[in-house]
Amino acid sequence: MPPRKPQRAAAPATSGGRRGFIRLISGQWKGRKLPVQDVEGLRPTTDRVKETVFNWLAGDVRGSRCLDLFAGSGSLGFEALSRYADRVIMIERDPGAARQLQQNLQQLGSSQAQVIQADARQWLSGPAQPFDLVFLDPPFRQDLLPQVCQLLEQGGWLADQALIYLEREREGEPPALPVNWRLLKDKQAGQVCYQLYLREEQA
Repeated sequence: MPPRKPQRAAAPATSGGRRGFIRLISGQWKGRKLPVQDVEGLRPTTDRVKETVFNWLAGDVRGSRCLDLFAGSGSLGFEALSRYADRVIMIERDPGAARQLQQNLQQLGSSQAQVIQADARQWLSGPAQPFDLVFLDPPFRQDLLPQVCQLLEQGGWLADQALIYLEREREGEPPALPVNWRLLKDKQAGQVCYQLYLREEQA
């Protein structure tokens, strides 16, 4: 019998159930695939959810200032960049994932985004700049959303009428959010709950 070919090690599961990459679904880099760093707990937003979210945001991404606070694979931040966001800041704590984000940004050849390796909560304690659109997809089951949402609201990180996207585990209680965030959209897919909020001016 001929010798069996060695099997390849499994690549990390990513967008839409595929392995080893995310795919940009619209915009200037439509169909472009970007590699994903194999990091424990990395959970890219699926194509199905991402398409729904950016349909919600259809008229709000172009020209916006975006913050991808738990960037991970960069699935949301790169999609916004592909759809002509004016500026995208990606914050990622893991060094390997941050390096991969930087490599992917260089591959795209864009100067309108920046990757920062930092803990999200510590970074939000620094000097603020206002963002029009914020993506919050933190690691599950670490109860990070209540704290970072309050830091965003109180620290001057949100422009008037800013939009905030939240993605979280379906089980458990909804996080406590600033009272002036109004829910616009709310959907579920499997074990994931995802929502879009509008920041309104406080009375």
